[in-house]
Amino acid sequence: MTTDILVNVVYIVAAVLFIFGLKMLTSPDTARKGNLISATGMFLAVVMTLLSEGVIDYKWIAIGIVIGSIIGAFSARLVAMTQMPQMVALFNGFGGITSLLVGWAAYHVMITHDLFMITTIYLAVLVGGVTFSGSLVAWGKLATYISGRPILFPGQTIINLALFIAVLLAGAFLLMSPSVVYPLFVGIIILSFLLGALVVIPIGGADMPVVISLLNSYSGIAGCAAGFAIQNNILIIAGALVGASGIILTNVMCKAMNRSITNVLFGGFGAAAAKGPLEIEGDVKPISAEDTYFILEAANSVVFVPGYGMAVAQAQHCLHELEEILEENGTDIRYAIHPVAGRMPGHMNVLLAEANVSYDKLVEMDDINRTIADVDVCVVIGANDVVNPAARETKGSPIYGMPIINVDQAKTVIVLKRSMAPGFAGIDNNLFYKENTRMLFGDAKSSIDAIISEFKK
Repeated sequence: MTTDILVNVVYIVAAVLFIFGLKMLTSPDTARKGNLISATGMFLAVVMTLLSEGVIDYKWIAIGIVIGSIIGAFSARLVAMTQMPQMVALFNGFGGITSLLVGWAAYHVMITHDLFMITTIYLAVLVGGVTFSGSLVAWGKLATYISGRPILFPGQTIINLALFIAVLLAGAFLLMSPSVVYPLFVGIIILSFLLGALVVIPIGGADMPVVISLLNSYSGIAGCAAGFAIQNNILIIAGALVGASGIILTNVMCKAMNRSITNVLFGGFGAAAAKGPLEIEGDVKPISAEDTYFILEAANSVVFVPGYGMAVAQAQHCLHELEEILEENGTDIRYAIHPVAGRMPGHMNVLLAEANVSYDKLVEMDDINRTIADVDVCVVIGANDVVNPAARETKGSPIYGMPIINVDQAKTVIVLKRSMAPGFAGIDNNLFYKENTRMLFGDAKSSIDAIISEFKK
């Protein structure tokens, strides 16, 4: 068996492992095993590439492994679960800049000016650059270094369009004369950075889960293009899988918000809300932890609706404890999960898994909404925009038409919240003023601990 055949056989095995791993990631029950299988496939692919190509001095590979392992170990230990969206945004950015650098290196070492090759180099640099700068802006918004509100300025669309046309024209000149226009190649890199930042900056915080998913897809597309540029089959396959899965997830999330990807990218969601609150009728009715205990103690069915506030308060563990207490009391417990709750795809699932909440208790939005009218108590923990009835009732609301968890249709709603401040989308919530809603103000963890204390008296 020749080396090329052996390499391609291992690459096929790795690709099969990738596909099986992705398939298993679709279910919480098999997700961990799927992640391990995918990682094994990548390990095989990397080892085979290093052994067969010998493209890099092993000394530098060893140094890279040590440095990367140290960074990874410290990140896993120090980065809080609430910071996972920011970390995912940075991972997307690293994927983008890596593809850009691979494309840049391929440009320098390419022997022939083959049109297909220079095209793939151009795509790797362009998409990689957009992914890198866009991901940094997304990270800044998620980490609140940049305002989560849409940042709009006059002529923004025209400027973005001009940048896009400029980078296309630069690419056309590059394809025609790849060897004599190196400053133009550098100019494409700079334009791609500008384009990525300016495309993401007007997107509001409520759309960040969709943006994270889309940037993840971009990183895969850039990797695929880089794979073509250096003619590496496994990089092509891995990039295509990441790109395709990211696009599918983005599409699913856009449907969950009843919006198109064009609207997400160019709609400036939340900007209208910043001009002033919508008119809301009704009074806020606060409740104490003791009275909440009496309501929960008498309930036959309770649905918890987690949101980003639960992540901030790190309330998932005490929530699981409350779940066990209520079940011992004979109460049916479920968790309602909105597809875009939190600030990255699957954010709530990860947090609840960390607290050992059974996957069987997690119910998707459409399924829970069919039975919500029969639920005795819905407890909203730090969720805001995904339970806002304005999505159904208020045509002037920016979120009108967005599918939500209809907690207001339950017999009683208890909202755990620090204050009456609007959510990340900057929109006031009609739910807080409903007749059947009670507000338990305070840190979510402290509030749940106080309820648990009442049960233990």
